[in-house]
Amino acid sequence: MKELVVISGKGGTGKTSIVAAFADLAKNAVFADCDVDAADLHLVLEPTIKNTADFSGGKQAFILAEKCIGCGKCRDLCRFDAINFNGPANDMIAKTYTVDPISCEGCKVCVEFCPVDAIEFNDSINGQWFISDTRFGTMVHAKLGIAEENSGKLVSLIRKEAKRIAEENKKDFIIVDGSPGIGCPVIASITGADLVLIITEPTLSGKHDLERVADLAAGFKIPVLVAINKFDLNPDMAAQIEQYAQNSSIKVVGKIRYDKAFTKAQILKSTVLEYTGGAVSEDIKALWRNVTYAF
Repeated sequence: MKELVVISGKGGTGKTSIVAAFADLAKNAVFADCDVDAADLHLVLEPTIKNTADFSGGKQAFILAEKCIGCGKCRDLCRFDAINFNGPANDMIAKTYTVDPISCEGCKVCVEFCPVDAIEFNDSINGQWFISDTRFGTMVHAKLGIAEENSGKLVSLIRKEAKRIAEENKKDFIIVDGSPGIGCPVIASITGADLVLIITEPTLSGKHDLERVADLAAGFKIPVLVAINKFDLNPDMAAQIEQYAQNSSIKVVGKIRYDKAFTKAQILKSTVLEYTGGAVSEDIKALWRNVTYAF
């Protein structure tokens, strides 16, 4: 079993469309959408959810109004201005303290120093994750709550579950739609992977972001491949990217031409291969062959 993680230095390079096409081509694989901050692989694969679970990436303080004595020590110690004096009355005082869940960083200082143990420290629910069936096989994906953090932990959870399913069902591949950029979710997406495929585009920013994410993967000593999407829109820049890859001992395994079929396929909730059998489909098939040869 091999794990392929598809990432990009920036959003909008066509990464998810290519992963969806790989799902169409891979005949014995499990799929994982690890772009949890902006998950959209489900828009093409149309998963039927079989299992749902809450994701807790941290803890938050909660003041028990009936035990609060209104001393204000929690407010004085909080460095995130998360304590407000606007809670309901109890048998002792006319107003109590409350915790603003948006501002609370879960540092636990208020919990440790409350003189009457009036503050609980509970798991915070930051999102949900799912195991689903698709027309191409099992998919593990997630939905991170608005403005929630700890996306790296959620990515690690999704990859772990995808690996478990792949091992139990003797799958050949785990295909991961990773996050764009070089942040924590990307690090969590590629750590321990067998192969990383970077999707880039022939623009100056695309080349710059490719260099950053390639350096990141190199730091983890993970084999890296590159594919240039929409290469024919700027052949000169595509050539510069190929030269950079050659100088960095990175193999360019695919060049995909620009085609409006990508957008039209998304609208119809189809992969590019399902939508058209044209030249762009042949580009993607060639890319998939080159990727599988690289394992």
